[in-house]
Amino acid sequence: MMPTGWTPALARALPKVVLHDHLDGGLRPATLVELAADAGHLLPTTDPAELAAHLTRGANRRDLELYLEGFEHTVAVLQTPEALARVARESLEDLAEDGVVYAELRFAPELNTRQGLSMGAVVDAALAGMADGPIPSGLIVDGMRTSPVDVVARSAQVAIDFHGRGVVGFDLAGAEAFNPAGVHADALDRLTAAGVPLTLHAGEAHGPTMIAEAVERFGARRIGHGVTLLQDLGPDGRRGPLAERIHRLGITLECCPTSNVHTGAVATLADHPIARFEAAGITTTVNTDNRLMSGVTMSSELLDVATTFEFPPTWGLAIALDGAMSSFADDATRQQVLDEVRDRAESLGFRVQRDGPPVPDEARAPGDREA
Repeated sequence: MMPTGWTPALARALPKVVLHDHLDGGLRPATLVELAADAGHLLPTTDPAELAAHLTRGANRRDLELYLEGFEHTVAVLQTPEALARVARESLEDLAEDGVVYAELRFAPELNTRQGLSMGAVVDAALAGMADGPIPSGLIVDGMRTSPVDVVARSAQVAIDFHGRGVVGFDLAGAEAFNPAGVHADALDRLTAAGVPLTLHAGEAHGPTMIAEAVERFGARRIGHGVTLLQDLGPDGRRGPLAERIHRLGITLECCPTSNVHTGAVATLADHPIARFEAAGITTTVNTDNRLMSGVTMSSELLDVATTFEFPPTWGLAIALDGAMSSFADDATRQQVLDEVRDRAESLGFRVQRDGPPVPDEARAPGDREA
């Protein structure tokens, strides 16, 4: 049963901001089929609907490393400038069609160099496609936790080189266990010195120590997933030392609820800690992670989370405003996005706050929030 005020049409119409969306996890199934044919890559099936279902079944195996297996197909076809530009443009088109008004896409360019492209050429191609997209956007360069130090260092240098020219941040992705961010400390420190914001995957498949490292050692402004921060909240919602620091610094969690179920980070959507994080005053956003792999959209994520936790539609607007405020966009773009969120909200009949913070600093229980 849907909470009062929600319909699928409203979920689609609400303005949305996505901060955690992997370029190589969000291809259109038909595009993947076409690009695989061009690349001579063998797929499990060439029927787009069957392929999408196959990849989602493969992702939904309650294990992060198994979840990542499907990327072998998408990465294999993203080895030319033309393919990268096309997928980047189509990603923004699809997000815009779903009501997204700002998007930060991310991917690891080191994975797209198998046919001789340099990382710089890879990023340049993706940015060219994004420049043709219908909504404002930014690119986050991923380094892989599991990659050699010198490879991540080169990824970091590409992010520095393109920062301010479409690249808005840097991330470490991939399997957390036995792969602490500290291995890549030199690269992360250089990024910080160059003014490149960090958002690190942490607390997805490992304990809160990875979150603490990201925040306390490397000054990450956002945390990808952050599920295990729940371990630092008391039964009454009282914040432990790490959660208190995250709250005080205004660090945002990039929650990806369906993906977290598929990787086994949580057992069911009802077990996801997003409601407890919000009740504890921690800034959260809702994100798709990998639209193709998990078979989701931003609209479906909002509706599923709202239905599960009985959040009102005003929560959806607050999430969008928090996403805009937490983005790595420049000031002018951020203001443009905030204005677009508020304009669309008002066109849907919602009263929004035009001045001041987008949501209260305290008492952020979802049912009490105002947009």
